[in-house]
Amino acid sequence: MPLGIVLRRAPGVTRWQRYSWTASAVLPGAGPADWRELRREGEAVEYHAATPVLELHGAETEAYLHGLHSETPSIYVILRDGAEGDCPLEVVTVTASPYEAQDYTDSGEEIVEKIPMPPGLRAWIWDFVEAFHQDEAFVKRKRDKTRVDLVEDGIGDARISQTADVYRAPGSARKVRLQ
Repeated sequence: MPLGIVLRRAPGVTRWQRYSWTASAVLPGAGPADWRELRREGEAVEYHAATPVLELHGAETEAYLHGLHSETPSIYVILRDGAEGDCPLEVVTVTASPYEAQDYTDSGEEIVEKIPMPPGLRAWIWDFVEAFHQDEAFVKRKRDKTRVDLVEDGIGDARISQTADVYRAPGSARKVRLQ
């Protein structure tokens, strides 16, 4: 589904930052855009910056469920610093998976903005999850019954019956003397 990304430019709070940029909304089903101005309130301006496609994958349904069950179900917009000027941010991608959004925060090069999901988009993702989610049964790992204490450890030659073999483990020297 194409999602229009609305970025808001407000005056900076400090003298070192001229503007403050935030992602303020998503527009489900929006057409293509290239930094089209939507609204202006004094010095604050909202732009329809880009329209990336939100892709849902059947293997990611657990992550979508986690996001849908959160206090505020959200869409995550991944931004990257672009060229200076009126449009200094580049929209990289958009995702509904909080796990994927967290992966983008690891590098520190991208900016991850969290935007609350509109009700229609939430219903669309919920329908996708209901259609493709499969619970995976928890399988506890079982120990194998192999006795590891019966095997001689070390790489020494068993034909050498001296305790000074530097490759033999200390415990294996007693086994050789007992034979």
